[in-house]
Amino acid sequence: MALHLIKLCVGCESPEDLEAWIAMRLEEKARRGEPVEHFHTTRMIPRRIDDLLAGGSLYWVIKGMVRCRQRLLDIRPFTDGDGVSRCHLVLEPQVVRTQWQPRRPFQGWRYLKPQDAPADQPAGGAADELPDHMRRELVELGLL
Repeated sequence: MALHLIKLCVGCESPEDLEAWIAMRLEEKARRGEPVEHFHTTRMIPRRIDDLLAGGSLYWVIKGMVRCRQRLLDIRPFTDGDGVSRCHLVLEPQVVRTQWQPRRPFQGWRYLKPQDAPADQPAGGAADELPDHMRRELVELGLL
């Protein structure tokens, strides 16, 4: 059974911001002749790697709500130049919108069971047309 990770997306205001940042980083890597792959570096190394790579995703919390996810492709532990253990969470560059789910702030990443993960957002729904502040309020009231 696939297992997921959840993490705060610091510095992004929306999934569109995350997509733009990913595109910029991939373009920079291509210009420098580096492998064009997207990864997120984290200090803690997951222990349940096989479960995560069996179809898991990294769910992003943006402004207090789970808003999107990226599929995990690989997890690569390494030691940085200062001797600190870290890992690269290699992610599919495509950002998939999810139904909004409120989350309180936390540090680092957490495991997320499949039954607790929000479903993918169907494209073209009426809620897509609402401004973010209104949609947030409706989600918090349990109406979306």
